[in-house]
Amino acid sequence: MKLIALPILSLFLLSCGNDTLPKPKGHLRLEYPKAIYEEAIVPLPFTFEKNKLSAPIKTVKSTKNTNGIDINYSSLKATIYLTYKDVNGNIDSLLKDAQNLTQKHTIKADAISHNTFENSESNVYGMLYEIDGNAASQSQFYVTDSTKHFLSGSLYFYAKPNYDSIYPAAEYLKKDIKRIMETVRWKE
Repeated sequence: MKLIALPILSLFLLSCGNDTLPKPKGHLRLEYPKAIYEEAIVPLPFTFEKNKLSAPIKTVKSTKNTNGIDINYSSLKATIYLTYKDVNGNIDSLLKDAQNLTQKHTIKADAISHNTFENSESNVYGMLYEIDGNAASQSQFYVTDSTKHFLSGSLYFYAKPNYDSIYPAAEYLKKDIKRIMETVRWKE
């Protein structure tokens, strides 16, 4: 009996050493090049700095008082769409339209946070909205001088919104959006 028990006991002791352990949670690690900024040359009444990673700017003329700029990031499959409008005593409706556009994302968004922006030296004031969740746009913003100029922008990806997948790229591009807001200068 001892001869049979000894091999069985040693078999149990040897087999207990390799317990299966759950894998630790992994995170996707994407590294993007360090942003290098240059002045964007656009035929509109303002200037700003853009990331050299983006493609050349495409300007779109919509109406007499509205113009658009597309800043395309083909490697990130994203575009920052900028819309410029003249202010003609309609600042309240422009602000309301920009805020309503952001609120349309509340259906899919987990959270929307906002940060005010103020550069009184350059007469640039605005708001940056950061949208968390599977919304169509991850960031939206506007800047204005309240009397002549109004610039709004939105970040969109060319993919089905999956927040976990686009999060690293969205964070990278939020820095570019902040840089655009910080460097807007109105041409007088």
